Amino acid sequence: MLATLLNRFKKGLTRTRQGMFGKIREVIRRHPELDEQTLEDIEDILIQADIGVDPALRIIDRLRERVKTHPAPAEAEGIVQRLLEEEILQILQSPHPRAQPPPAATPYVILVVGVNGVGKTTTIGKMAAHYRAGGKRVLLAACDTFRAAAIDQLSIWAERTGADLVRHRPGADAASVAFDALSAARSRRIDIVLIDTAGRLHTRVNLMGELKKIRRVLGKCQDGAPHETLLVLDAATGQNAVAQARQFHTDLDITGLILAKLDGTARGGVVIAIADELGLPVRMVGFGEGPDDYSDFDPNAFVKALFEDVKE
Repeated sequence: MLATLLNRFKKGLTRTRQGMFGKIREVIRRHPELDEQTLEDIEDILIQADIGVDPALRIIDRLRERVKTHPAPAEAEGIVQRLLEEEILQILQSPHPRAQPPPAATPYVILVVGVNGVGKTTTIGKMAAHYRAGGKRVLLAACDTFRAAAIDQLSIWAERTGADLVRHRPGADAASVAFDALSAARSRRIDIVLIDTAGRLHTRVNLMGELKKIRRVLGKCQDGAPHETLLVLDAATGQNAVAQARQFHTDLDITGLILAKLDGTARGGVVIAIADELGLPVRMVGFGEGPDDYSDFDPNAFVKALFEDVKE
């Protein structure tokens, strides 16, 4: 199981690993003395990989201190690698739990949010497949009523995964769909409710107002709902993903992140920047378009996959 998860991460992080850590390795091999110019070059590579300015500066400061006590050029590559591993793992593991707690409420309601184009509906379909494979009864709520295509896409995922579906006509009130979905889930003894939402630009106040209305309606229908509010981000958008996370978290109190399309970018370091700035745990990652191209996030597997080729 662990080996399979590690292989998924290794495959999905190939471009990030080659882009960021391949460049760092080249710099170190050219200048193993780790002088100030070399440290600045490494800092630039880290920042360009979207791991965040603050984490990059911390790593470089630690490198400066380490070089003072271990100046041997032969150790340079190993020193840099160990510091990167330690810093990234610390950011991803603390202070939040590394995995989503097991659902206790019935039904367990997960509100999924994010801007258009990040792969939100596809991610919900993959989540449904994941929970169905674990023997859970799942209901999908098509609350993105602004796009008829989103409703149709969610219908396809419901049929493919064997999940129940609640949908209204395009243009219907999204909060009403959410209410009907949760009411149906309670009567049908559903275990997991996954709620798709509209995703117009995160700077649009009316979108946040609509999402807040959905949350209020869910809370009135069932105490504690939604139990999770997960934000889907496109890993390829880099620092724009950080801005999205900041805005959504301010308005909606996000409980976790889902990083989609991680296999198609060299900017997978953005997950580090978001975790460092906002303290939000990564719950899940997507590596492709298939129903099985989805994994719960494991910080240890993520870090090991980032450095696997470097170690070899």
